[in-house]
Amino acid sequence: MNILPLIKLFNASGARLREFGLPLVEFDTQSCIAEAQRKTGLQDFGDTTFLEPLQILMEACEQEANLSMVGRLAVKNETIRLLTNRLQLIQDRKTHDGIEQERIKAPIIILGLPRTGSTLLHNLLAQDPTNRVPRLWETVTPSPPPGHPHSSAEPRIQHTNKLLKGFYLAAPKFKIVYPMTALDPAECVTIMAHSFSSAQFQSTYHIPSYQKWLANAVLRRAYVEHRQFLQHLQWNYQPQQWVLKAPPHIFAPEALLSVYPDAKVIQTHRSPYAVLGSVTSFDIILRQTFSRSVDPQQIGQEALSQWSQAVQLFMNFRDSQATNNSQFYDMLYTNLSQNPIEAIRKMYAHFGLTLTNRAEQNMKEFLKKNPKHKNGKHRYSLSQYGLNEVQISSHFKAYMHRYKLDAS
Repeated sequence: MNILPLIKLFNASGARLREFGLPLVEFDTQSCIAEAQRKTGLQDFGDTTFLEPLQILMEACEQEANLSMVGRLAVKNETIRLLTNRLQLIQDRKTHDGIEQERIKAPIIILGLPRTGSTLLHNLLAQDPTNRVPRLWETVTPSPPPGHPHSSAEPRIQHTNKLLKGFYLAAPKFKIVYPMTALDPAECVTIMAHSFSSAQFQSTYHIPSYQKWLANAVLRRAYVEHRQFLQHLQWNYQPQQWVLKAPPHIFAPEALLSVYPDAKVIQTHRSPYAVLGSVTSFDIILRQTFSRSVDPQQIGQEALSQWSQAVQLFMNFRDSQATNNSQFYDMLYTNLSQNPIEAIRKMYAHFGLTLTNRAEQNMKEFLKKNPKHKNGKHRYSLSQYGLNEVQISSHFKAYMHRYKLDAS
């Protein structure tokens, strides 16, 4: 089913209305807050730190994102969903005292440049029965807690798959780049979105003022709320080893490890020549879904600057943690893609974990069912995005030298 012509018609109609000063979909911070409170009958959002980034995000979406009508509708609905979840999460903690007593011990956290095999690694580690990952449906509709005796997962799984189906109809290329189902592991950006301090927003919309705020923000409170979200998911479950993943964690290592000081951190690595084209293409597909126009070269330069700064920041942080290097493990994309089971064996050994025969067999079965390019191959070139190898090598020289990364 091709709904793209209908979307284009809807966007064109909305653009025509805007010419006459009649936006079809209006949103602002206070109206979204009021709607979430009305829907839930709840008032308490907990700590109010989230209000500052929410306000900056709303203003940036209105003034900078050049949103289509579909985009405006998406911003409004997503904001209300996140606020609704936040109200319900706070209420659940009040109702169930045990949630705040849950201990999140030594989680495995995958971070690094995007498009470096981190999704494959996350999926493979999810096959180990001793590991626990946040599933997408749990981050979309977390309340009531999955461990609640009266919690029913099936309707929420169906609801999340319905949302995904609609999104993939609107952005069919995204299914090639990042296929997902409701049961798949979710990135931490979907959790941190509830604090409105998440890279999820800047990937989806052109919002430079929000991006600037996020780059300079102290994110410890957002990570405290991230841990509270995991406590919510873990309540009434047998404690397991959490496996978490989000490339943007490399932007805030101090905040991350202040909340999870015992974390086992896996940094994934790949040649920036391969990364930059892929991540730019990823962001373009997202933004084209919600914006009236995008500038591929601007997005390419944005990715070049942002991610080169990120790896340098994280290298500096790791150098400052030299006495605790056993807390970190470097996973090369070439090793993971060529022999994933062996790469995982070495990682488990580094952290003193046991890779059981059952876990290994589950991983092999996953690989067999999910071959590379299962949903098609996405093609692009650096030149499309105003990028070239000279630029990339200049920005990533120290990083490529340290991890012996070539142009492949």
